[in-house]
Amino acid sequence: MTSSNPTPRTPAARPQDTGGPEGTPDGPGTPALLPPQELHAHLTAHLGGAARAWLDQALDEAAAHPGVHGPLSVWELRLAEAGRRCGAGHADAARVVILHAARAGTEALTRVYQQGTADERRAVLLALPHLVPGPEALPLVEDALRTNDTRLLAAAVGPYAARHLDAHQWRHAVLKCLFTGVPVDHVADLPRRAHGDAELARMLADYAAERTAAGRPVPADLHRVLALTDPTSAPPSGDTTRGSDGKES
Repeated sequence: MTSSNPTPRTPAARPQDTGGPEGTPDGPGTPALLPPQELHAHLTAHLGGAARAWLDQALDEAAAHPGVHGPLSVWELRLAEAGRRCGAGHADAARVVILHAARAGTEALTRVYQQGTADERRAVLLALPHLVPGPEALPLVEDALRTNDTRLLAAAVGPYAARHLDAHQWRHAVLKCLFTGVPVDHVADLPRRAHGDAELARMLADYAAERTAAGRPVPADLHRVLALTDPTSAPPSGDTTRGSDGKES
């Protein structure tokens, strides 16, 4: 997001302060799956001094002025700065904890999503399971699923989608991942939702047949998901869309 009256900037973090990409030993993993408190602790441990000071200030500002205020809240400006301040490898996590500190509800998240960059939209999607308990933010997921931006798609099929998308929408989300090459590892709660799903199995078989008839390879992930639809296999146990804090995550 941008503003015609930007606030004063603190010194940018040095490259060595920024840590590694998400999912590497230095990165915090998938922000949608970890409670914000754990994300914050990871950032505190891995960011350099300048980046950590910037994040602490951003979180204090968000907590002091939560929700939406006027045309642009101060914490929305911080979302736009997060990549430069914290580095690409920690930007997702930083944005998620800022959104959490701002207690962003559906209205605020929708505004950020509609007005923000692709990176900010991704952060909103990753933050949904931490901030919106019900299905009211599904329009944001549905919008992301209509795009061909693979980073948005990967964020859109996280725990919030697993919890709230209906069967028809969820099946098409899985197919969209296969169409666009998004690894199905990103699809939260895939074993539980795919288990015994005969309609999903039919859709997968039809897609595989179309690819084969066109002389094109069938994605390996398709066979993996198809195996999960087998009703005779042991059903997965537990609810994998909840985080370690006992809340939806």
